[in-house]
Order: sequence, then C-alpha cells, then structure tokens
Amino acid sequence: MTQALLRFSQATAALSTRVGEAAAWLYPVLGAVLIVNVALRYGFGRGFIELEELQWHLYAAGFLLAYAYAMVNDDHVRVDLLHARFSPRTRAWVELVGTLALLLPFALITAASAWDFFVQSWDMGERSSMPSGLPARWAIKGVLFFALALLAIQALGTAARQLATLLGAPADPPHARETST
Repeated sequence: MTQALLRFSQATAALSTRVGEAAAWLYPVLGAVLIVNVALRYGFGRGFIELEELQWHLYAAGFLLAYAYAMVNDDHVRVDLLHARFSPRTRAWVELVGTLALLLPFALITAASAWDFFVQSWDMGERSSMPSGLPARWAIKGVLFFALALLAIQALGTAARQLATLLGAPADPPHARETST
C-alpha cells in the first residue's frame, strides 16, 4: 500500500510539475505582449484593447496554473511557524490533516463553482464587453477551473505522500521536492 501511495504521489507531482513548467512560458509571452503594447501606445499613439486583455489573461493563467506546482515544491505560504521544528512524523500529521481538512475542501468547492462559471460563460459564448476585445472570455474561466482541479489532485497526491510517511516510508526533509526527476 505504501508503494501505491508513493507512486500516486509521484504521478500527481509529475503532472503538476509539467503544467507549472509549461505555465512558466506564459511569462516571456506576457513580457513580449507588454513591450509591444507599450511601444504601440507611447511610440505610435495606438492602444489595443486586445493586447490589454491578453495581458491579464496571460498573467492570470500563469499564476493559476502554478498553484499545484508551488505545492509540489513546498513553495506555498505556510502560516505554521513551528513546522520546521516538528519531527517528520508530526510534520506528516499536520500536512495530512491540513491538506484533507482545509486545502482539499477549498479546492473542490471552488473548482465546482469555477466549473459552473465556465459552463455558463461557454453556453452564452461570452466575449469581452469591449468591441475589439478578446472573443473567448470563457477560456480564462476554463483555466480557473483546470487550475483548481489540478490543485485538488495535487492535494490528494500530497496527502498520499504524507500517509505513506505515516505508514513507514522515509519522510521528505522540509522543503523537499516530491518530483522524481
């Protein structure tokens, strides 16, 4: 059972890592869009709503898709100041309970709401309210759902890793990566 939990944890970590690394490429694209938009606006006196909307879509997609990646790499915000001082077993219990009682319900509830948000936008063919804006406002709402669903999956993977630790698998040191590169 411990090996199955570890394999599941490694699979979710690999998925979250791949998505997070792919999402990182949105930032150079965002930078290019910003440069072009500023050059057009201030150099040529021409602004484009499409480029402004694309900027916030790229920025939002980049950080939303990095949520699960941050969890894999233990780069998320941690309120518990005592975490590093806990024994590996106590740390595993805190992570397991926190993940299952707080993170997973949050991710599932908000993903369900985001799904409804996306479907409603898709059904009505929602687009920007600006005449020259982006034609598919539903796309960023789909990214919101996907990111939250991936976070829920990663929460299950993290919970599996902590349960495996409690069942006798070697504990990861604080801030260890779950990926198997």
